[in-house]
Amino acid sequence: MDYQKAASYWTEKEKDSVRMEPESLITEIEHFIKSHNTCALATADLSGFVRCTPVEYTYTDGRFWILTEGGQKFRGLEQNKNISAAIYDTYTGFKGLGGLQIMGYVDVIEPWTEEYMKLLDYKHIPAEQLKKLPSPMNLIRITPVSYDFLLSELKEKGYDSRQHLDITPKH
Repeated sequence: MDYQKAASYWTEKEKDSVRMEPESLITEIEHFIKSHNTCALATADLSGFVRCTPVEYTYTDGRFWILTEGGQKFRGLEQNKNISAAIYDTYTGFKGLGGLQIMGYVDVIEPWTEEYMKLLDYKHIPAEQLKKLPSPMNLIRITPVSYDFLLSELKEKGYDSRQHLDITPKH
């Protein structure tokens, strides 16, 4: 098996593809993100442990925010802040493809900080209710560094259906 050849398939194919302007592409990507609310979040530690967890997300200010009780995803996040996530439509055939792969990094936001409270307010979640829980909800902030977007509809607009976009992370 030639793993390198298989891994470079899309980068080679993209050399001749019809690319969208970054501003138009981010508009399409954000529309796709906002039309969904669940992703598959993949985390891994340095020993090789890998976990992929379906989670609900909120997207605002160019970042993904995940409120979660905890779980094995934190085993990976303790050692490795790099993540991958996927958002996708149900497969209905080649003319109805829709999916987004996200590469990025994670920051875990401390409970009750200004940033934590800002997200609760954005989601209309009363802090008083969360404070009654046995332990605080964890807040994960994902900052994307790249997107790989697949949307069949882009062909109708004159572009290749698969588009790649590198993001300059917000700090």
